[in-house]
Amino acid sequence: MGVQAHRATRSIKADDVERKWYVVDAEDAVLGRLATRVATILRGKHRPIFTPHVDTGEYVIVINAEKVKLTGRKLQQKIYHRHTGYPGGVRSITADKLLQSSHADRVVQSAVRGMLPKNTLGRHMYSKLKVYAGPDHPHAAQMPEVLEIV
Repeated sequence: MGVQAHRATRSIKADDVERKWYVVDAEDAVLGRLATRVATILRGKHRPIFTPHVDTGEYVIVINAEKVKLTGRKLQQKIYHRHTGYPGGVRSITADKLLQSSHADRVVQSAVRGMLPKNTLGRHMYSKLKVYAGPDHPHAAQMPEVLEIV
């Protein structure tokens, strides 16, 4: 019997990760499908160097968030809650009204946040998400690559 070569699992460190910037156009994209793809990239699961306890993800810019599509009757039935911080301060709004308001980006942010880990690492991954309701974003200097959501 020959001696087998020692193969060790490589665990990457946070300093070794080279991050790219991607821009995603949410126009006519289904919210859930868009959010799963974005969350996968933020988490870094699309890369062969994925390590569960290290943030190996990329930066993602989502534009045209106000033009995202919701299927079925979700526009009228899906309700978003937030709290003002005061007693009895729960404020609720339907997806339809939220998309028409000046905070349309919150629909995409909420969907992606729910798909990330609920811990410190997940909050760090979420900070790499940049969502804009319109077609413009201030990150041209990072030279983001266009990412197609299929």
